[in-house]
Amino acid sequence: MLQKAKTILKDTFGYDSFRDGQEDILKRLLDKKDTVGIMPTGGGKSLCYQIPAMIFPGITLVVSPLISLMKDQVDALDQEGVSATFINSSLSAGEVQERLNGAANGYYKLIYIAPERLESPLFSRLLHKLPISLIAIDEAHCISQWGHDFRPSYLLIQQMIARLEYQPVIIALTATATPEVAQDICERLEITQDGIVTTGFGRNNLSFRVIKGQSRDPFLESYIKSNESQSGIIYAATRKEVERIYNRLIKKGLSVGRYHAGMPEQERNDNQEQFLYDDITIMIATSAFGMGINKSNVRYVIHYHLPKNIEAYYQEAGRAGRDGVDSECILLYSPQDVRLPKFFIEESDMDPERKKHEYEKLQQMVGYCHTESCLRQYILKYFGEQAEGCGYCSNCTDQRQSVNVTREAQMVFSCIKRMKERFGKTFIAKVLTGSSDSKIKQFGFDQISTYGIMKGQTQKHVIELIDFLTAEGYMAPTNGSYPVLTLTHKAAEVIFGNKDVLKKEQVQAEQLVVEGELFERLRALRKHLAETEKVPPFVIFSDATLHEMCVQLPISEEALLNVKGVGQRKLELYGADFLAEIAAACKENDMPLEKVL
Repeated sequence: MLQKAKTILKDTFGYDSFRDGQEDILKRLLDKKDTVGIMPTGGGKSLCYQIPAMIFPGITLVVSPLISLMKDQVDALDQEGVSATFINSSLSAGEVQERLNGAANGYYKLIYIAPERLESPLFSRLLHKLPISLIAIDEAHCISQWGHDFRPSYLLIQQMIARLEYQPVIIALTATATPEVAQDICERLEITQDGIVTTGFGRNNLSFRVIKGQSRDPFLESYIKSNESQSGIIYAATRKEVERIYNRLIKKGLSVGRYHAGMPEQERNDNQEQFLYDDITIMIATSAFGMGINKSNVRYVIHYHLPKNIEAYYQEAGRAGRDGVDSECILLYSPQDVRLPKFFIEESDMDPERKKHEYEKLQQMVGYCHTESCLRQYILKYFGEQAEGCGYCSNCTDQRQSVNVTREAQMVFSCIKRMKERFGKTFIAKVLTGSSDSKIKQFGFDQISTYGIMKGQTQKHVIELIDFLTAEGYMAPTNGSYPVLTLTHKAAEVIFGNKDVLKKEQVQAEQLVVEGELFERLRALRKHLAETEKVPPFVIFSDATLHEMCVQLPISEEALLNVKGVGQRKLELYGADFLAEIAAACKENDMPLEKVL
């Protein structure tokens, strides 16, 4: 059956070989073994259940969290000639019944449903009548209370599976699972630990940058103008900030949309559709936007504020470059951003253990913003992976001079030691800068030798230095809403003069991608065809496929089939148009094919 899977991969989806992990997962599923697949965003998770769905008899049921994702997946499968449908709240009761009847009669191979649909006893009874061979659970981290996006409705999945007369094969897929979350997924779905297939979390086409210590709005505007033709997502922490940034960029004449939970549903849906169809290039949004968004040609994701944890950040940042083309993930950091996620944790109804866990994850997110080691390495370490420096994140490529701050670091460490390692960074900074805060006198800290030792610097500057030293492992914060700083063995080496501390000294916006003439022509053709077909442009062909056309310059149908992402169905639908456009570009430029780039 694996050979049949390879044939489907080439003929239907247009790829010559499987990506990392895909073949391992397929082998397990074809052997009827339940599996948890942990693969990075853009790693090809969908093919892991779509190909078995075309091989197995009966139906594959896909549990998916968002309506937009279902529609994108079904549209894409339709373009490949695969029969699929979705059932969600956008349909009437009659439409739901019609689609279920079609599935029972063998018309569909895949049905996408939202987990909330399982709350309906009637719907669950109707499922029992379907010949379900495979159940795919997308965004499987939602089933774990330790995941960053826990959804109680996901707990209904195992109950639904247990009630089915014939037990289907189970595949649970996610891009963001710590070892703790992966174990929880296995336990809840009753999958053994040896059923986990992980390909690692690294994505080599993404470069990461942290921008701090400079005004955010000017950088944002400069960056967008430098990359005006590219699609991007800008995440802000609140609805109010989304509106402010949106209105500011609209006044600058930029092609932007907005998305947050305070908007009317129809307006949100319209804006999302315009973004998917490339009618607007930039989406300003809260975290309410994007889970499962299948738009493959997002070239950059900018976080205007600090995300609540590394998992949320990596999932949102991972919406860039799903097609494998080089893309950028930028975080604009300001220390006061920590207040909002802290407030949400403190005001939540989580139990104390869960709150402690969330505070710890928030501190690790802050650490990411202050580390001067490789950003990609920092993220992968969080997910339990060891990795070398990537060589292309903002820290690895930073050409700024390093300044020796050993003396300042020793002042900080000495002060913390004299304060008995019982206070947080803000109070420590007040002591160091000689603040007249009454609590300093109350504790007698105005009498210690380090009081006012850094009075020539602002509290803000000292706090930033403390954050940097914490991120680099010289200090360890306790968990809680007011973390206390304690010194580590690394700090002891600095105190005794056995180790120096180096810190790098504003960052300019740069153009992300320089496109060629032929690519722009193919992109315009793709947009025209997408409007005719009423599908998002990336459903026709991804940016990666267009780039490969520009490199290979196919002049025949056979040559076009050798381009990744061009299967038999798409060759029949669009091959003639793209071959004609490539030939026309050559003729108009009076150049050999290989020169038209």
